[in-house]
Amino acid sequence: MRNLVVVLGDQLSLSSVAFEGFDAARDRVWMAEVREESEHVPSTKMRTALFLSAMRHFAEALAARGLPLDYLRLGAHAFASIEAALADTLARERPEALVMVEAGEWRLEQAIARVCQAAGVRLLRRDDLHFMASRADFADHARGKPRLVMEAFYRQMRTRYRVLLDAQGGPEGGQWNFDADNRGAFGRAGPGLLPLPPSFAPDAITREVLADVETHFGEHYGSAEAFDWPVTRAQALVALADFMTWRLQDFGRVQDAMWTDEPFLYHSLLSSSLNLKLLDPREVIAAAVAQWRAGAVAIEAVEGFVRQILGWREFMRGVYWWRMPALAEANALRHHEDLPAWYWSGQVQMNCMRQAIGQTLRTGYAHHIQRLMVTGNFALTFGVAPAQVHAWYLSVYVDAVEWVELPNTVGMSLFADGARFVTKPYAAGGAYIRRMSNYCDGCRYAPGTRSGEGACPMTVMYWDFVARHERLLESNPRTVMMARNLRRIDAAELEAIRQTATNMRARPDLL
Repeated sequence: MRNLVVVLGDQLSLSSVAFEGFDAARDRVWMAEVREESEHVPSTKMRTALFLSAMRHFAEALAARGLPLDYLRLGAHAFASIEAALADTLARERPEALVMVEAGEWRLEQAIARVCQAAGVRLLRRDDLHFMASRADFADHARGKPRLVMEAFYRQMRTRYRVLLDAQGGPEGGQWNFDADNRGAFGRAGPGLLPLPPSFAPDAITREVLADVETHFGEHYGSAEAFDWPVTRAQALVALADFMTWRLQDFGRVQDAMWTDEPFLYHSLLSSSLNLKLLDPREVIAAAVAQWRAGAVAIEAVEGFVRQILGWREFMRGVYWWRMPALAEANALRHHEDLPAWYWSGQVQMNCMRQAIGQTLRTGYAHHIQRLMVTGNFALTFGVAPAQVHAWYLSVYVDAVEWVELPNTVGMSLFADGARFVTKPYAAGGAYIRRMSNYCDGCRYAPGTRSGEGACPMTVMYWDFVARHERLLESNPRTVMMARNLRRIDAAELEAIRQTATNMRARPDLL
């Protein structure tokens, strides 16, 4: 064998650079399903099912192309980890080289490098051309900077790829960022009649995967009974076209809004397909810009969407490799509380948390504001240890690959890496939840009450957080008003808030 071409579970693109120069007479593709990938964090059934189904469908696509493939299926071998399975293959086959695209996790990339070194097999690691900024590109961007700002990176990427630029090279619409126009709520009438996203009923391969998940991971959290995610490129393209036609035009203005029992609203639901590499970011961006050029959507909607793909997604990937492995250990605020057990069950009396966690465990999905300003916000103000929050986010979301999940969770949601690449802690009380959703309607807690019986835990923890980190907040122009507002609370009320917070931390199971 000349090259053993390793394809990991989030590298499911037939146009991957891993296949460049592939010779079917001398090379083989290698893929493996192993327990560790669902157990190094307790991956939910839905997340495991999506990865396994997409992998098995991709194996079919490789076979249809005539590429020789070694595919190790769960339950058909005794190897618990990629490292162990790969070590066995290298010992038996002795290829001249192992070819792989850059991994999406530091852990896996290090493990594969160790295996190759121990086996004396040359490792050829190729840049992941799925991404529009390489690791080297981002390292150049970050060099010499004590802190990074996504907006500056985003503008560079817009200019480099000439996305939404006018003939003079300036931003279309006269400004680079329309975020201020994309923070609308639904109002008391709610979202009204919503366009349903396309459905992808499980086929025979997926049904077999669902059975395997119950057999091997039956004790894991969540459920895969409502499995309805794209698992092939063809399905991902259907999802892309559907979003562009039916939901992009309303995405921008209400992208931050939430509503009871409406998990999807106008969101694209494309992140899992992008992160599995079933879709390329270039085609997603091009499709959105084409909708604007055709007059089908407003500039605010398309710019907000493009910023998430070309800006934030690429920025997070760059930050991950810029900061690893230190990012995984970051805890700038020195938070050490345990994650409340109800994050794994959804059995909590706070309606906002019950909604966000409940839909996550049912569908494997929550949109960015539910993650940042509901589950993440509470974990931040409660003071949960960042490593525990990171493990939860990586476990429960179908689009969670560590390169994107870790910096979003540890860096943005928890401010655990300080101000290296975010400008402030994203902390808010119940008033924010009430403004952006109807979650407070009928909740047992009053969002305006910040201490004592019936006080909203979101509000209590917010003010307690501000009090604990007052010096940090008053030193930041973006959060100085938090500290100033704290000073309007008299000493007796502030002590009551602190005592209520202490009681809630002592018995989070009662919340």
